[in-house]
This record gives sequence, C-alpha cells and structure tokens, in this order.
Amino acid sequence: MLAAGALFGSALLAVPVAAHATAATPPATAREAAAAGLDDPAKKEIAMRLVSSAENSSLDWKAQYKYIEDIGDGRGYTGGIIGFCSGTGDMLDLVEYYTQIKPGNVLAKYLPALRQVDGSDSHAGLDPDFTGDWAKAAQDAEFRKAQDHERDRVYFNPSVKQGKSDGVGVLGQFVYYDATVMHGDGTDPTSFRNIRKRALSKAKPPSQGGSETAWLNAFLDARVWAMKQEEAHSDTSRVDTAQRVFLRKGNLNLDTPLDWKVYGDSFHIG
Repeated sequence: MLAAGALFGSALLAVPVAAHATAATPPATAREAAAAGLDDPAKKEIAMRLVSSAENSSLDWKAQYKYIEDIGDGRGYTGGIIGFCSGTGDMLDLVEYYTQIKPGNVLAKYLPALRQVDGSDSHAGLDPDFTGDWAKAAQDAEFRKAQDHERDRVYFNPSVKQGKSDGVGVLGQFVYYDATVMHGDGTDPTSFRNIRKRALSKAKPPSQGGSETAWLNAFLDARVWAMKQEEAHSDTSRVDTAQRVFLRKGNLNLDTPLDWKVYGDSFHIG
C-alpha cells in the first residue's frame, strides 16, 4: 500500500502544491477500504487471539509456542501456535524448516521419526522425550520465528489471498483462516477447498456478484458440516457462538469490541 501511495504522490509532483495537498489525502472510506485486510497487523493480532481461544482456551496465543499434546483426534501430537500435527505433515515441515535455519537444534534428531509417523497417530520414535524437547525448543527465538513462518506460509497467507480474491473483508478472511487451520487445504472432502466448493453450490462470493453475508453464511454452513464429520471437531461453537455472532452483527471488518464464546467459555477483546 505504501508503494502505491508513493507512486501516486510522485505522479503529482508537477501539479501546484495546493492541488497536490488536496489530492494526496483520499477520502476516509477509501483509506478504510485499502486497509481492510486480515494481514493488517492489528487485525492479524485479533485473528491469532480468536484462534487461540478455540485451540487453547486462552487469548494469550504467544504462550502456545510451547504447547504440545495428543488430543486424541487421530493426528498424533498437536503443538504450537496453530496446532501443527505429527500425523498431518505440517509438524514435519516445521521441524525441517527449523533445522534449515538452525542445524543441530534440539528437535532435529526427531526428523526420521516424524517422517515415519506422518499420516498416522503413532508416537513411534517420539516418546518419551519429544514433548519435553519441544518445550525446550520453544524457548529459542528461532523456533518461535519458524512457527510464525510456517503459520503464514501454509495457513495465513493463502487464506487471506483467497479471501481477497473472493471479495470478502476481514471477517471473511478470518473465517477462511480458521477453517484452514482446522481442516487444512488438501484433497479430502472436509478440506478448506472442498468446504468452499460446497458453499459455492449454495451461494456466490462477492467477486462473483453475491452478497458477502449470504456467502459467509453458506461457507459457515459448509464448515459446520465438515466439522461434524469428525467426532473430535463435532463441537461447532467456534462457529456458532463466535464467527456467526460477528456475522449476525454485520461486523464484516472484525472491529472491536468483540465478545464471543467457545466451548462455553466467554472471551472479550476491547
């Protein structure tokens, strides 16, 4: 956005100063529209806190770098700020990336085991020390940066990009992000892309001339269906008493204050 602004300003250098001053300040609505993205730092912080409320029952998402446990969902160990899983490949990708930037780290020795258990819920080669070593790694700023990097590469950036392509605002981009965090974007029927495909049979996104509210309702209907296909995800409150609440209020920009519930717990961002 800054680059575009710089180009705009330079194009006006030959114009009298008074005219330049007037043209250089776009209307407030235009500025707001330009800023409307989940990748805005303040909005991204809100997104991280919302996901943490669902994943960890806490708004303190930065405390979750060290989190790791097997939650019994068939994905092996779940750990870190967005729930990297030993059984789905993203934990393996994370540790591989961490080892690229910091060879010989405390988790590097688990790479053969992580490759072996990928696609299963097995702990073979990981127990008994993997969880303790994960917590040790979380004290390392490089491991925390690696988690941020993989979160953005695999989940956050693709979700925001798709949301902007579909013409949805900050709330819609968050809805996409939360779905991708839980379901991934693979080829299985409950993946993000297939949730979106299911929604397309009921409504059109704004980029295709549809109503944003109707589209997001259709997407959330499809998301709830996907969640109910798995016992571990059958509690749909992160949609019903969180995202739906914001949508019903017409808060498409995810503006604060925000009040919601997940799994019966109440949360607030002022």
